Amino acid sequence: MTIAVGDRLPEATLIKVTADGVEPVTTADYFKGRRVALFAVPGAFTPTCSAKHLPGFVEKRDELAAKGVDEIACTAVNDAFVMGAWAKSADAQGITMLADGNGSFADALGLSADSSKFGMGMRSKRYSMIVNDGAVEQLNVEAPGEFKVSSADYLLESL
Repeated sequence: MTIAVGDRLPEATLIKVTADGVEPVTTADYFKGRRVALFAVPGAFTPTCSAKHLPGFVEKRDELAAKGVDEIACTAVNDAFVMGAWAKSADAQGITMLADGNGSFADALGLSADSSKFGMGMRSKRYSMIVNDGAVEQLNVEAPGEFKVSSADYLLESL
């Protein structure tokens, strides 16, 4: 079953990439008491993710904050070291990278995608959401191969 607006995020442990290294965080702790713009990409360093998705959220960071977003987080089925390298290469300051290395969070959301035909195995679907105190306030899931409703611009216009 796919998560829906009004649902609480499932319990999962993600790996948060920080300036001091990596640290495990639970969804219950991370999303508690704040409003987070969360977006997922099929993979760090992939073309659309690197050229459009992540840069859009970096560019719109202040505008999202002005609309009541406390933090912006990006998740992908990549390990924390890849997510950290991607953030550094993209100068993604102000974006929290949450590694879902085993894809368990994507699975729990019902938003995993089989990218085996591209040699990538199981990944996450591309999406964006607003999570308010652990509950999904807004959810935008892309159709396969598209990049429209999960963009920072779309999310911002919807707030």
